[in-house]
Amino acid sequence: MAETPSTMLEIGTQAPSFSLPEPATGNQVSLSDYSGKPLLVVFSCNHCPYVLHIIKSFSEFANAARHRGLGVVMINSNDVTGYPADSPEKMVELARQYGFEFPYLYDETQQVAQSYRAACTPDFFLFDASHRLVYRGQYDASRPGNDVAVSGSDMKAAVDALLAGKPLSREQIPSVGCNIKWRADNAPDYF
Repeated sequence: MAETPSTMLEIGTQAPSFSLPEPATGNQVSLSDYSGKPLLVVFSCNHCPYVLHIIKSFSEFANAARHRGLGVVMINSNDVTGYPADSPEKMVELARQYGFEFPYLYDETQQVAQSYRAACTPDFFLFDASHRLVYRGQYDASRPGNDVAVSGSDMKAAVDALLAGKPLSREQIPSVGCNIKWRADNAPDYF
């Protein structure tokens, strides 16, 4: 389990456009579906120990935040040929198991992950209503095996500030997780 940190995309970056399928419903979900609404984009997967460590807490948090006006999408960009546990069928199972009330999208080409400069799972990108980046960092300080309780404290503070119209601290701690499983012919150039 090699720790890979977030690339920490520059604050103020405009959210790259996306339109991806949601395996659970067969719908296409696009950035434009969240026009004028703050949005949390999370790169994730089905099998990463870092994701599984926080997934119950994150699902509860994300479901509640949606009811407060935050758009939430989770995106799986892993190579499913090399990592069949991340297949679209397994995505549907994970979404059902944890009661996702938000779309869990499949980035088969890995182009969306590359456009966001995503590096790890989980990798969080919080955008304001104009879809400018205001937070990219950890969910909290908990990691598998470090005995810190999962709280979502960093993410909750960022979302609370955003939804209250308050400025967010520019001092943000990178998310850490498993590296995105890039196809051999598709590794990004930002590492």
